Amino acid sequence: MVIGLCIVELLIGEAGSLKDKRRILKSMMDRVKAHYNVSIAEIDQHDIWQRSTIAFTCVTNERKHAFRVLNSVVKFFEKQRESQVLDYQIEMI
Repeated sequence: MVIGLCIVELLIGEAGSLKDKRRILKSMMDRVKAHYNVSIAEIDQHDIWQRSTIAFTCVTNERKHAFRVLNSVVKFFEKQRESQVLDYQIEMI
């Protein structure tokens, strides 16, 4: 069994308040869950309205598959116009 973990730091330039940030994040995270079948949550920077740290995981039996899924989710975040990926880390457990 392989567990892939990715942590992404986002800049949410379109958020003018915490309410905006939560609305934007919820929309993006719901689309990620539905399309990529990963577990995802905001893990840091809860009270900063233009920054967020997101973590998502994938459990599979192949390392390559986990890396592909996590990389696809990172690319999804990079394509969003509401946010900008500042940094990300991928780890296999």
